[in-house]
Amino acid sequence: MEINRQTLFGDAQIMRIGMMADLYKPHVSGVTNYISINKTHLESAGHEVYVFTFGEDGNGDGEPNVVYSPGLPISDTGYYLNVRYSNRAQALLDSMDVVHVHHPFVSGSLALRYCRPIGIPIVFTNHTRYDLYAKAYMPIIGDALGEPALRAYLPSFCRSCSLVISPSEGMREVLKRIGVDVPVEVVPNGVDIKPFLEPGTPQERSGFDYQPEDVILIYMGRLGPEKNLPFLLRAFAGVSQAFNQAKLLIIGDGPERNNLQERVKLMGIEKSVYFTGLVPYDQMPKYLAMGDAFVTASVTEVHPLSLIESMAAGLPVLGIQSPGIGDTVQNGKTGYLIAEENLAGFTASMARLVVDREARTRMSTAARDIVVRYAIENTTQLMLAQYEKVIAATPHRKRSLWSRIRRIGMRPEK
Repeated sequence: MEINRQTLFGDAQIMRIGMMADLYKPHVSGVTNYISINKTHLESAGHEVYVFTFGEDGNGDGEPNVVYSPGLPISDTGYYLNVRYSNRAQALLDSMDVVHVHHPFVSGSLALRYCRPIGIPIVFTNHTRYDLYAKAYMPIIGDALGEPALRAYLPSFCRSCSLVISPSEGMREVLKRIGVDVPVEVVPNGVDIKPFLEPGTPQERSGFDYQPEDVILIYMGRLGPEKNLPFLLRAFAGVSQAFNQAKLLIIGDGPERNNLQERVKLMGIEKSVYFTGLVPYDQMPKYLAMGDAFVTASVTEVHPLSLIESMAAGLPVLGIQSPGIGDTVQNGKTGYLIAEENLAGFTASMARLVVDREARTRMSTAARDIVVRYAIENTTQLMLAQYEKVIAATPHRKRSLWSRIRRIGMRPEK
């Protein structure tokens, strides 16, 4: 039976939005942080937002409307493997007005399985350079399975979606290169920048044995092979030998932490590099406020939230020209971009950040001015417009009796 949306909703613009993700809290990543922040702001606008993911009930922090389907845990990665949702999740998913897929393989295939047959619009955001992740985590077979595998799957999947979104212009070009031939809208992933613009009292430098004259370079993010951290350490080792005031603060955790700490010892720079481990997200603004610049050697980013948060905190950025990084940093204005993985050039620019206080101050002001475009308040409005567009393009859809009852606020008689 086809149900007219106007009959159900009238003139109201309130939506039921389903976020579909392969993993969610307690896993910490840029994607999970973005889903959480976006969910909060959509809810504050009056919409109903549900997250559909895998894991055990109670995995999260008590956040409402997070629906976990059981799965087989994959070691300690935070991933749970399954090829279906629970009956409860399927029934609830059936009542959504639009679903937003944040991982294309498992969640994407489930969206096509459950939502497409009954006419629920599917929005997909490509958050990740899957080709480069394959090379980082499967170096022997990454070249064979990276881009060729994406070319075999992703274009077809995107054609099956109602709308494809890229968080950056650079990532849109990557999607085109691997064969995605449908229109791709660019909508940045939003960041709650207010806590970073106004962090309050910075973290005490003395707690890390830093001196007032020290120049603190901060890396914040996952400590994984895709982040190119050995390259970053090699560059810093050269800078720290020339400038005693240079310090590197590494915020985060991940599978490479022990290897990186051992590398630091072998390089003889353990007195200049500090690993914090995981830091609660609400404490990040205070840590960033303590620093002087943000440094990253990653080339796998699509839309680096940690970089945007650092810019909101007033930190100039050193990075390598690549999709995501190059879309966010303006070379010479908000930081320095190296054209390629050139160790000498990267090291020289890092040294320049350390010694040129006037340039740091100038770029700090520019970074704060530019980063407002990524404020969650602005990007949420952009995303809502996209949701409304795809819903309007789907005027009729099939709904189950249960979903119709849920939509009009009734409950079946017992």
